[in-house]
Formats: sequence, structure tokens, C-alpha cells
Amino acid sequence: MADSGAPTSTEYIVHHLTNLTVGEGFWTLHLDTLIVSGLLGLVVFGFMMMLARKASSGVPSGWQNFVEMVVSMVDTQVRDTFHAKSNLVTPLAITIFIWVFVMNAMDLIPVDFVPMTAHAAGVPYLKIVPTTDPNLTFAMSLTVFAIMIGFNFKFKGAGGFLKEALTVPFGKYLFPVNLLFRIIEDIAKPVSLALRLFGNMYAGEMVFILLAVWAGASFLWAPFAATLSLGWALFHILIITLQAFVFMMLTVVYMSMAAEHH
Repeated sequence: MADSGAPTSTEYIVHHLTNLTVGEGFWTLHLDTLIVSGLLGLVVFGFMMMLARKASSGVPSGWQNFVEMVVSMVDTQVRDTFHAKSNLVTPLAITIFIWVFVMNAMDLIPVDFVPMTAHAAGVPYLKIVPTTDPNLTFAMSLTVFAIMIGFNFKFKGAGGFLKEALTVPFGKYLFPVNLLFRIIEDIAKPVSLALRLFGNMYAGEMVFILLAVWAGASFLWAPFAATLSLGWALFHILIITLQAFVFMMLTVVYMSMAAEHH
């Protein structure tokens, strides 16, 4: 924030979109992304572990019922999409859906609340929506990509994977074209997976910030901006849920494609 006087609109926007970093160059770490995503993971999955330990065999109630509904929904989607046998895909899908959802949900916290509190405590920058950081979305998508490659070798073997890459879809005599298409296809998967989540969440966060700028521009505009912010927050609940679901489903689809023989 500006050291003296109120910040300009540009300074305000830049401040809210700047990560708290340490290090330089390639080794720069986004501390806020790491801390927030890590804490959310520990809290949410620790809470689920606690519920699992206390789960009853009778009719579930309260949080146990809600968690079982989410797990059942994800498990159904995996069973309908992934037809091979693997003990990894369903837990992976559940982890992705819940973790991405709670990280996205941080976007519903008023844009000034945490950054201004942190600034008062001497922390210059603090972004609390980890999925607005492309470093996190690419880290997740590259992890999915690595598992997908592992599934190719597990279910097809090195020879089967190589044969598929060289002969599909145009046959063995056009193997250079087949290989080129396969490389492009495989590279596009993690890139599109990461950019889709990042782009949607970044745009949503930008709308909240612009509405906050509008509210601070004039006392007369504040009620209109507050009403629009509430409307956008309600609509944004659908977006954050949909983006978590899409990331999860694409992951399951990629695993299914890796496990199937052409």
C-alpha cells in the first residue's frame, strides 16, 4: 500500500494481486500461496479424518452426512468414467475436488479483510486465494500429468505406450505425425488444466477488487457496489464449485485415457 495518503486505484489493484514472496528468480517462493493452501489442506482433511474416526454405522447426521454425500458423489463419477482397477483414482479425485473447492472458496472472503489485517501487522502483501496463483495451478496439473504418465506405463507397459504414441491415429507408417500429435496432446492437457482454473478464479477475484474500488470511489456508489458484490458472491459459489468439479473430472478422464488401450 502507499506509505502516505490513500492508495490510487492502480496501487490498490496491484497490492491485492501481488503475492508475498521470498527468494529471487526461479527460486522465488510465494509464501502466501504455500501457507494458505497448506493450512486449508491440514484443516479440511484433518477434519475429515476426525469424522472418519468417529463415524457411526447407523444413519449419518450433521457433518458426517455431508462428507459422505460428497465422497459418494465423487466415487460415482469415478466409477462411471474410470473402468480400470486402481486404488488411487478415487482418493485422488476426492482430494482434488475438496482441496480445490476450499481454496476457491477463499475468494468469498471480503477482499480487504485479510490483506488489510496483514498490512496492519507489518506484512506488505497477502493473497488468500491460492488458485489465483498460476504457480499452484500448474503444480497441481503437472502432478496430475506425472501420474497420468505413470498410469500409461502401468497399464500398457513401455512397449504398449510407445506403440500407441507412434501408431495412433494414422498407423505405423505415419509415426512422425502420430508422435507429434501425441506430444501436442499431452502438453495441452496440463496447460489447459492449469490455465482454466487459474483464469476463472483470477477473473472472479478481479471482479471483487474492481467492485471494491468502485465502492471506495464515492460514498454514493457504495450501496450499489455492495449489492453487486453480494450478487457476484452468490453467483461465484457456482463458479468455485464448478471449477473444482471440472478439475476433478478432467483428472479422472486423463487417468481413464491413460489406462485404456487403443
